[in-house]
Amino acid sequence: MSRIVLSLLVDNTAGVLSRVAGLFSRRGYNIESLTVGVTADPRYSRMTVVSLGDHQVLEQIQKQLGKLEDVHHIKALEEGHSVYRELMMVKVRADASQRMAINAIAEIFRASVVDVGKDSVTVMLTGDQSKLDAMINLLEDYEILELARTGLTGLSRGSDDVRYLP
Repeated sequence: MSRIVLSLLVDNTAGVLSRVAGLFSRRGYNIESLTVGVTADPRYSRMTVVSLGDHQVLEQIQKQLGKLEDVHHIKALEEGHSVYRELMMVKVRADASQRMAINAIAEIFRASVVDVGKDSVTVMLTGDQSKLDAMINLLEDYEILELARTGLTGLSRGSDDVRYLP
């Protein structure tokens, strides 16, 4: 089973996300991760879709997405030629005696403490999936109260294949 990371340039209009997700649902394809945000041009959004499947399924996903009217450009973001990142916030139960240890873990990963409560600490980290997973593994010695991950987002390296729309 292979993984594909697709960068889609789509119209920034109501219903586009629903149509893309609906395609996956109708065809029985799984979305491992999906992120969406407006681009520098407010008429367009960029979707990063991560999916798993064999070569034939992944090829079919790209072809079906290309048929959607709202999709203007599809690019497979290849490992080594792209930059992938994910954002995570994790809230950990921590009394005053545990905060220093949690801060030390955060420093190892260059994470930021974004909130400190009476009995909790919230840490924010960006990086690749393995970095986030490694931090979670170290924090498992504490009680993780809440965890939120954005899912993968990415861009290709360099400016050679940047797509500009009129």
